[in-house]
Amino acid sequence: MGALHDIPLKRIDGTETSLGDYAGKVLLVVNVASKCGLTPQYEALEALYRDKHAQGLEILGFPANNFMGQEPGTDQEIASFCQTAFDVSFPLFSKISVAGPDKHPLYAALTEAWPDAAGAELMREKFAGYGFPPTPRGEILWNFEKFVVGREGKVVARFSPDVAPDDVRLIDALNKALAA
Repeated sequence: MGALHDIPLKRIDGTETSLGDYAGKVLLVVNVASKCGLTPQYEALEALYRDKHAQGLEILGFPANNFMGQEPGTDQEIASFCQTAFDVSFPLFSKISVAGPDKHPLYAALTEAWPDAAGAELMREKFAGYGFPPTPRGEILWNFEKFVVGREGKVVARFSPDVAPDDVRLIDALNKALAA
C-alpha cells in the first residue's frame, strides 16, 4: 500500500487510526468546515456516501479552520453539528490544518502527490475578484477541496472546492477508481 496509508490520524472521537484502516477502498478525502458557503455540500457528500459505500467508497471528512475561521468548533461541536444538521454517517477526523507551515502530514502528502485541482483556476479568478489573496499553486484553495485516492493508496484525482459531490467529473473519477 502507499505511504498515505502509514500517516497517523485521529478520528473525531479521539481514537488513533490511519488510512491503512481503509486499505483496498476508494477514498474521497475532503477538508470540511461548518460555517462556509460550501457547507451544504455535506448533504451531497452524505448522499454520495450512501449511494456508493457498498461499492467500496469511503468519504473521509477532515475539519480544518484554515480559511476565514470557518471551522471554529471543537471536535465534539463539529461532530454534533454534522450529525444534527446533515445526518453525516461517513467518517470524520479530528480537526487539522490543511495549509501553511503547520499543515498536517496527510495534506502535505496529498498536495505533493496531485498539485493541481481540477477547476481551481476558475475559483482562483472568482476569489481574486472578491479581493481574496490567492493561495500558492498546489496548496488547498478553500474548504471542501476533494482528493480521490484509489484502492492502491495513490491519489488519482483532485477537485476544487466548488466542484460539487454530484458533479459529473467527480462521479466519473470515483466510478473509474471503484471499477479498478
